[in-house]
Amino acid sequence: MSTTKSPRDFRHPAHHSEYDAGVADPLAERSVVLDALRRAADAAERYLADIDADRARRPGANDAALSLTSRLPEDGDGALAAIDELVRASDGALRASGPRFFHWVIGGDTPAAWDSTPIGSRCEELAIDWLKELFGLPASWGGVLVTGATMANFTALAAARTWWARRHGIDVDDRGFADLPAVPVLSSGYIHPSATKALAMLGMGRGTVRRFARDDVGRVDLAALEGALRELGGAPAIIVGNAGEVNAGDFDPIDALADLADRYDAWLHIDGAFGLFARATPRAAHLAKGVERASSAIADGHKWLNVPYDSGFAFVRDASLLAGAFAIGGAYLPKPGEHPMFGAMGPEASRRARGIAIWATLRAYGKRGYREMVERHLALAQHLARTIDAAPDLERLADVPLNIVCFRYRPKNARAEDLDALNLRIGAELLADGRVYVGTTRYRGVVAFRPAIVNWRTTEADVDLIVDVVRELGARLGAMAAV
Repeated sequence: MSTTKSPRDFRHPAHHSEYDAGVADPLAERSVVLDALRRAADAAERYLADIDADRARRPGANDAALSLTSRLPEDGDGALAAIDELVRASDGALRASGPRFFHWVIGGDTPAAWDSTPIGSRCEELAIDWLKELFGLPASWGGVLVTGATMANFTALAAARTWWARRHGIDVDDRGFADLPAVPVLSSGYIHPSATKALAMLGMGRGTVRRFARDDVGRVDLAALEGALRELGGAPAIIVGNAGEVNAGDFDPIDALADLADRYDAWLHIDGAFGLFARATPRAAHLAKGVERASSAIADGHKWLNVPYDSGFAFVRDASLLAGAFAIGGAYLPKPGEHPMFGAMGPEASRRARGIAIWATLRAYGKRGYREMVERHLALAQHLARTIDAAPDLERLADVPLNIVCFRYRPKNARAEDLDALNLRIGAELLADGRVYVGTTRYRGVVAFRPAIVNWRTTEADVDLIVDVVRELGARLGAMAAV
């Protein structure tokens, strides 16, 4: 039977204190992980016990979905409270995995439409609103959940493509690129392969991106970029700004890019796969200042939000533009406007209910929990940087503005021409060793390590182990090479 009781009215007697105590940084909940898994498993067992004879849609499904906490809490009540609330609202989930479900031509998957899973649609609505609040984005923006940064870039840049073509008087989503010029896409040297892949999939071309870099790191040359915009003579363009470069966590000057976008009628898109989370804390928000002035922005959920693969989000200032490329209709589908139809706002029509995990984690830990976790990771990155600086056989290669520390093994008296090969060998051994898992990259032309600190469980002992293992392996491999 459905319940419409407010979540705030419910307190399980056995867990009254744990709900009322309030939970911030999720690290404080390491001890309740098994209990949380048991509660989820118990709920799943009850679901499966009834599935063969259960109604495909229980009475009160919409009310159950609407009973979920609708305001992003400043302080969360923890994982157990979030799980219990979801279980209480589970009448809002269609029993699509049962034998009496004959709609949508699916075999138990979770499609997008409201009629399939009211609780999934409701959680996605709330997740988008809460994420905008967490990131300090305007409430008027639209958004949709997708698989990750690549499809988030694809989604937002599809809206940019629609906008650009309309500036030329063409409906590109209906007519294609006929009679249209090449799309001017401008960025710094920080543009990520996921963005260029999205541009290729959208027919704009990965090789057409013009990169304006003032140095070998890739920092943007604003004067050159402005010159290119000026040369367009008022024609529309797309600027891709980058919040959180992958090797050192650096940022493009987003406010300055927003000024150029305003001045030259350009669409400013911000790829903030993990860097957008800088806006969750005043300690780092200055790095991503100006994102609220952009036309679109994206981030990943399976990075700093710490929800499972696959999870990403795309935000667009004018959400109506998403209907250009992604509109979908059919006699058996809900009519536009009847209910939230996220399958008509992004590339996937058949979609899993990603919003449930996002709603649950934000419900559990609130804004303060994520603020404290991000700040803890920032402090861990600074600690790791100091530890590297103090080690005689390690060399830090970049500043640490956020959560990535770029460094290499450089023993005393090593020849510069031997360092790349040595660090590649250390990198391969490091992954095979398995005590810590850190990949290699190339930064300013040299092989380097780039540990990125985002896991909610990570502590100082974990990042100290990075240094210990790299130095241990480096000393052994260096000695072997010298023989």
